[in-house]
This record gives sequence, C-alpha cells and structure tokens, in this order.
Amino acid sequence: MTDIYVDADACPVKAEVEKVGTRHRLRMFIVSNGGLRPSRNPLVENVIVPDGPDVADMWIAERAGMGDVVITGDIPLAAKCVEAGAQVLKHNGEALTQANIGNVLATRDLMADLRAADPFRQGGGKGFTKADRSRFLDALERAIRAAMA
Repeated sequence: MTDIYVDADACPVKAEVEKVGTRHRLRMFIVSNGGLRPSRNPLVENVIVPDGPDVADMWIAERAGMGDVVITGDIPLAAKCVEAGAQVLKHNGEALTQANIGNVLATRDLMADLRAADPFRQGGGKGFTKADRSRFLDALERAIRAAMA
C-alpha cells in the first residue's frame, strides 16, 4: 500500500499533498516538530516528533520504502528514501532518483563548503513560484502513479 510522507517543517506544498493524496485515498503522514495546524482529514496523520536535529527525518527514513512517496527538501533524507525504494520529490517537483541523487548530494556538500569558506556568501535561493507549485502537482501525480504500479 502506498503512503505519502511529508517532511513538513517549512514545506510550502502541504495543502497540495493533501488534495492529491485524498483524491487517491492514500494515507498521509505530515511529520514535524510541532507548530502546524492539524488537518481534520481522516487520511492525514499529523506526527509530532521531539525537538532535535533530524528527528523528523529519522522518523520518515525508518518508515518510507518501496511503493511510498516522500516529499522533502532535505537531501540526506531524500538519499535514504531513494535507497529504500521510495519515490522522492522536492517541493518544486524535482524528482530525486537513483540516477541523480549522487550528483545532488555532491552539489549540496560543495555548496556547504563554499558557504563555510566565505562568510560573506549569502545564499537566499529563489522564491517559491506558482510555476513551482504547478510543477510539483504534476510531479506528485506521476510519482503516486509510479509508486502504485
């Protein structure tokens, strides 16, 4: 059975996940350290984990596997879930797969090193756009269909 796991802290697409997941009648786990308004949707389980580094990530990584869909912007978590056989999407709809996760991890590490070496390098990244949201919805639909196949 396919489940959807959302690394919910700072996730801009929770409502979209709930909409698509409900249409497919899938269980959804919204995992955070708290502070989120719980959903009344019976298919949504709001999981509050204790404070601490990567506690939500560990909770998801221990459960997600073949046939599941994971939504996260955390690259190390994504790598664990890809290895476990889950379909993984970033918030902008980018799929993280066996074919690209190594490069994505390497780029993440390189950028962290560059930021550490140059204290004046400020990286705010791009804002989240309507196009990102649309791309995410399309990618989520494809990921769910692939996971259920």
